Amino acid sequence: MQSLLKLSRGIDTFTRWTGKRLAWLILVAVIISSMNAIVRKTFDTSSNSWLELQWVLFSIVFLLCSPWTLLDNEHIRIDIINNLLPKWVRDLIDVIGHLFFLIPLTIVMIITGGPFFMRSYEVSEQSGNAGGLPQWPAKSLVIVGFAFLLVQAVSELIKRIAVMRGLIPDPHASQVSAIEAEVEHLVEAIEKK
Repeated sequence: MQSLLKLSRGIDTFTRWTGKRLAWLILVAVIISSMNAIVRKTFDTSSNSWLELQWVLFSIVFLLCSPWTLLDNEHIRIDIINNLLPKWVRDLIDVIGHLFFLIPLTIVMIITGGPFFMRSYEVSEQSGNAGGLPQWPAKSLVIVGFAFLLVQAVSELIKRIAVMRGLIPDPHASQVSAIEAEVEHLVEAIEKK
């Protein structure tokens, strides 16, 4: 199990490193969007390629940063119900969810995304919009994004099993959820006034 935990730490390091860098593409997308709007309003001209580039950048962040979201335990779940359950039940739900739902979903998306991407690449598919971008790079993101998510799901499964066996402390045990942190921040702001 120790070799699997070492693998998991390596995956986590890669995921965090990748996520932190790719998240900056949101800023790039905002700058491109702003510049595109300024040019369109000022010079009454526009470019479909710049508009499509915004979409591709957002897709990169959404698909390739989703493993980072999973790593930091910020993925969507019903926390109100989840927090009422005993810890062993929450751990079991995570194991079953990763093993029987998340991992199979990522595999299906990779397998079905392959031909989808290959057809686009083989015909050098272009955008249907005048002056648009090639479509195959964006379609490759489905395969890459779900491959990254698959690898992170395996890492999360390894860690959750290790937690259940008492081999490591729960990495999320002391974590405050984003909503709880926001509520605490609002309460502090109200109390200061």
